[in-house]
Amino acid sequence: MKEDRKIFAKGLCFIKVFLFFVLGSMFGSFFEEVQWFIQKGVWTSRHDLLIGPFSTLYGFGLVLFLLILGPYNGKRGFLKTFVYSFFIGGVFEYVAGVLSERIFHIKFWNYSHMFLNIEGKTTVPIMIVWGIMGVIFLKVIYPIVNKWIEKIPYFVGRIVFSLLLIFMVFDMFLSYSVFGRMVLRHKGVIPKTFIGEFYDRKFPDEFMYYKYPILKGE
Repeated sequence: MKEDRKIFAKGLCFIKVFLFFVLGSMFGSFFEEVQWFIQKGVWTSRHDLLIGPFSTLYGFGLVLFLLILGPYNGKRGFLKTFVYSFFIGGVFEYVAGVLSERIFHIKFWNYSHMFLNIEGKTTVPIMIVWGIMGVIFLKVIYPIVNKWIEKIPYFVGRIVFSLLLIFMVFDMFLSYSVFGRMVLRHKGVIPKTFIGEFYDRKFPDEFMYYKYPILKGE
């Protein structure tokens, strides 16, 4: 009897969630850059990691949609999906804004000038966008991409996943620790390890402002 073929990333497993996190982060970076170009007429970096085109805010948002709304996606209508995505996206963005300010002392976004904003961390129109994006993702994109992922040859998929996981963990650790060192540098804290000294040499404020224009209000 022929052995059944192993299905790569079957069901809502960690591997599949991680892959959607990566895809969501890439989409978020592209979406932000296009949106900024339309608004300002200038193409500028909107990444939040040092290596690669990733905006992890969108990646984490996508993961929340997937974990909370994914299991019963087929039984839930469009309206409920929109409402849930509206609140999930809004709460997530608000919490992420609070944490980024308290941990890194940086405002990665500020909606204070926008209509119906909530302490500048999010705003009702943006929450509506989260709701629409949740519907498009869960009802259109997810079912299609989910099937594509499960068609990837098992052995190839495991290798790609392992390499991608190592890369993303390194990229996120490096990026977040560099931001942390920047905060300490602005407080006048002298580096106490060779890592801190390396960060100050390799990633000075000039580099950070160039890499992340939003740090200087752009």
